[in-house]
Amino acid sequence: MKKVACFGEVMMRLSTPGHQMFGQARQFNACYGGAEANVAISLATFGVPSSFITRVPANDLGECVWQELRRYGVGTQGVYTGGDRLGLYFLESGAGFRSSKVIYDRSHSSFAALAPGMIDWEAQLAGHDWFHWSGISPAVSQSAAEVCLEGVKMAKQLGLQISCDLNYRSKLWQYTDSPEEVMTELMALTDVVLANPDDAWHYFGIKAEGYDIDDPAYNEAVLRLLVQKFPNIKTAVTTLRRTINASHNSWAALMLQHDESLLSPVYDLNPIIDRVGGGDSFMAGLIYGLLQHPDDLQYALNFAVAASALKHSIEGDANLVKVADVAKLMEGSSVAARVSR
Repeated sequence: MKKVACFGEVMMRLSTPGHQMFGQARQFNACYGGAEANVAISLATFGVPSSFITRVPANDLGECVWQELRRYGVGTQGVYTGGDRLGLYFLESGAGFRSSKVIYDRSHSSFAALAPGMIDWEAQLAGHDWFHWSGISPAVSQSAAEVCLEGVKMAKQLGLQISCDLNYRSKLWQYTDSPEEVMTELMALTDVVLANPDDAWHYFGIKAEGYDIDDPAYNEAVLRLLVQKFPNIKTAVTTLRRTINASHNSWAALMLQHDESLLSPVYDLNPIIDRVGGGDSFMAGLIYGLLQHPDDLQYALNFAVAASALKHSIEGDANLVKVADVAKLMEGSSVAARVSR
């Protein structure tokens, strides 16, 4: 079976219990996660051999990251140790018309202090078929961006498929006034990209004029402009989220490959238990679908949307559903909702 490597930072997530506000909380629920790690864990749960490349401190919290990845069957030979601390992020989960909030505490983390030459990329990517990164990793620090570029270049040299979730995070891009310059070099080597219109605008100034932003045609036009800028992209995808409130969204996706555009079914997400990791679960589902059904793009898209719809019902960063769970939802929501006896 094809093997996937993911690169990124794992953090401790500290979330308020029961949708409490930060000011109400007297304790926090702890788990471990991060965009790319969420992809690796979800793929491993789908039965796809996956490994993770990162750097953690040589202390008990770093060991907890090793244990978390191993718990779900993710390969940890690419987990390096060093640096001073594990990154953190704090989550206040919104409800109803109160939106969620995230506070990052990841400056000077072990991952942020990565430097070129620390990772033996050829050894870590040997035997793999796919390499996944996201726009979060190069946003953490200039040196992390340089290491990410090392990995992407080696993946290209070794003939791996390369995917990216653009994942623009305004709170992270602090070391440069030009994220576009950093991301352009990385994107020029990437084959599969997940991008929403906000990502395309903030990174590359791409905006489709003359469309209603709620019209899927607007999202398709943005993807076409993105592919026009980066003709190396083979598959471009965007999720279509309509927010009624923090607890109730609709969820779908659109794929563009060559001149063919595909639209997924629409799922009504109500109530949402945990929105964090929704895009990561979609990316994992897409990679799974493209690897297992390379000639059936509609299946790959539908699988990704169904998998990520299920993630919204799971507390924590990562999607823990199996392929059979996704298949049930794809058969029909009434089938998926029945009690399994």
